Amino acid sequence: MLSRLIWAGVLAALLAGGANSAARAQQPDNPGQQASTSSGWTFHIAPYLWMPALGTKLKLDVPGASGAKVSADSTVGFGRVLSHLNSAVMFAADAEYGRFSILTDFMYMNLGGTAARFRSVNFVNQASVPVAGSVQTYVGLNLSSEIWTLAGGYTVAEGTWGRFDVIAGLRYLWLSSRVNYNLSATLTDPSGSGATFGGNGGSVTGSGSLWNGIGGVRGRFLLGQGGLFVPYYLDAGAGGSTFTLQLATGLGYHMHWGDVSLTYRYLTFEQNKSAALQRLSVYGPMILVNFAF
Repeated sequence: MLSRLIWAGVLAALLAGGANSAARAQQPDNPGQQASTSSGWTFHIAPYLWMPALGTKLKLDVPGASGAKVSADSTVGFGRVLSHLNSAVMFAADAEYGRFSILTDFMYMNLGGTAARFRSVNFVNQASVPVAGSVQTYVGLNLSSEIWTLAGGYTVAEGTWGRFDVIAGLRYLWLSSRVNYNLSATLTDPSGSGATFGGNGGSVTGSGSLWNGIGGVRGRFLLGQGGLFVPYYLDAGAGGSTFTLQLATGLGYHMHWGDVSLTYRYLTFEQNKSAALQRLSVYGPMILVNFAF
């Protein structure tokens, strides 16, 4: 894990060294240079509402089963996340000085009761035991997640066509999950150890955190002189996870106080089969309001 993080950081630093970025608060980027303060700094803050679909693949601990794990997955479609949302915080911000900038993006989501499904149980040193869908009376996922990005950049090129930036930094993920279930059958360890999984009124849990080094590009293309623009964003990296990728694009409108944009954003984390979180994918439309001062 540490070696992957070091290499990801080196690659991100090389990418940043070859170009430059004035990275604005998580998708938007100014169509023209905003007037800086007397100190030379310009600041942006951008609250946003992300209305995504959500896909997870988990491997969770079976209580009292001496190291047994159960594999589960969940897919929540567009528009369904909001109906299961207990609380959320979503915002981005940046500060820039000349061509240099630093940006951050933070998202917290707490979801309850989303539909899930068990796939198999792995008792210690035994082959996977499938969990039939017909015995899964109820399976519901409760999930809390924090995703925090911190990066710096330098502007590579800008003009009447728009601008092109590169970024390099880190992304942090923390996730805690609990799956409540009722099963109409009980599965037993084939080795005869006495370990079991199933029955009524049970739950399985898992949690973890990871850091990734990331590098990427971002900016916007201007559509004439009327204030319309197409923002774009792409980053990728590794470290605590095997791979992470984020991309976004859409349509925005620039005004004297800042920007409003509607984008499609995709973010994923991929890990190996032994991790509690094997995959997390969040993707869908996002409305963002970017204030400049």
